[in-house]
Amino acid sequence: GDGPALHADALLAAVRAPLSAGLADDGRLTLGVSASVHSAEGLRGALEEARHARRVAAARPGRVCTAGHHELASHVLLLPFVPDDVRRAFTARLLDPLREYDRRHRAELIPTLEAFLDCDGSWTRCAARLHLHVNTLRYRVGRIEQLTGRDLARLEDKLDFFLALRMS
Repeated sequence: GDGPALHADALLAAVRAPLSAGLADDGRLTLGVSASVHSAEGLRGALEEARHARRVAAARPGRVCTAGHHELASHVLLLPFVPDDVRRAFTARLLDPLREYDRRHRAELIPTLEAFLDCDGSWTRCAARLHLHVNTLRYRVGRIEQLTGRDLARLEDKLDFFLALRMS
């Protein structure tokens, strides 16, 4: 008949090939999800969006990786396509002086930098998050700038640090 089992078999047959196409030789599954569409005219664009999202997912570590359409309008889309050697050189140039200082002095410059950027450069919010006096935070940020030759008041330098932290 025309029962639920027949519909389930048809559904399984319909999704088997696309799911198999998502499995790489190493047994990984990568999925890309587009924004929803409400008409047949939007399907072609949604499929292309899902394909781009799948490429982002494929660049991530893990056996099952996903990416959604919301990530395509973000740095998340670009970072997986930066060659590994370029990533390493960029992050090393910016973050190694801070890591070395943290290691030698048992300091917290990397976590301070992360918090400062997460707080959008707000001295008071960052100091509160880190449970520090604002002057202590200013000292740490000054040390970060001194060690790297960067200025965290400049958007370009903030962006470089943000990307280096995301790539590391």
